Amino acid sequence: MEIKVARSAGFCWGVKRAVNMAVETLKESKNTRCLGELIHNKREIERLKKLGMSFIEGMDELKEGDTVIIRSHGVSPKVIKKLKEKGTHIVDATCPFVKDVHEKAMKLEREGYPVLILGNPDHPEVIGIAGHIKEPMIASTIEEVEALPKMTKLGVVCQTTLNLNFFKEAIALLSSKVKELKVYNTICSATSIRQKEAKELAGKVDVMLIIGGKNSSNTTKLYQISKSVNPRSYHIESKEEIKEEWFRGARSIGITAGASTPKWVIDEVVSHLSTLFKGGELSGRGVCQTAGREL
Repeated sequence: MEIKVARSAGFCWGVKRAVNMAVETLKESKNTRCLGELIHNKREIERLKKLGMSFIEGMDELKEGDTVIIRSHGVSPKVIKKLKEKGTHIVDATCPFVKDVHEKAMKLEREGYPVLILGNPDHPEVIGIAGHIKEPMIASTIEEVEALPKMTKLGVVCQTTLNLNFFKEAIALLSSKVKELKVYNTICSATSIRQKEAKELAGKVDVMLIIGGKNSSNTTKLYQISKSVNPRSYHIESKEEIKEEWFRGARSIGITAGASTPKWVIDEVVSHLSTLFKGGELSGRGVCQTAGREL
């Protein structure tokens, strides 16, 4: 069985930065809390818990002097203000690319543009972006974009992990509804690269595995893109979810992973597949194992 791993699979720079900041903070302060999940990956969250990190959803239990890490998705200015009022020590692990979206959204508002955010309204990143402007509009589907009224002017930013095809379709539609349209394509380059690689690799292999949290927006989009190209695509969080019947009659497996998936989880999956097929047979066909990063 040939195993191909996408070159950019796994942690992006922003996620790696956030995790490193969290680990270093834990070395200095054992009473460290993270407001929400640092990243959307259960296995990495469990690892951080073992190192002493605790995760909270609200701020009521915080005390003066506590160390609080801001998740990679960012938060609104109101949250930062409340944390300061409580006297906490803030470690801001917001991805710089997300901070750039905040700046662009506020810039559009200062210039007099109503601001539309393309993204999932329930995602913490989008909630954080919306918190930086006074009257945000949010659209997550083409139907929602179509439902927007015709406007004289409109500014647009988007969730950093947005599907590129949706972004293009939405902007094309808005260009016919808005006289003065100012658009910032704030999809992170890491997201675009991973989506491109997933599409290309899915078309070259028999079976595709997408590794990452089921609650991870960017991983879910990789799965959707892969599935549209290759019906034998499977979204998994760990090697324990792999089913041998997925690979019947297959000669090649492609692997990619979301930007919040650590390398050690990807390595576990590759090692498991190598052991599963090494010197064995699947559906009566001989298999051999070769693993490496391609694309």
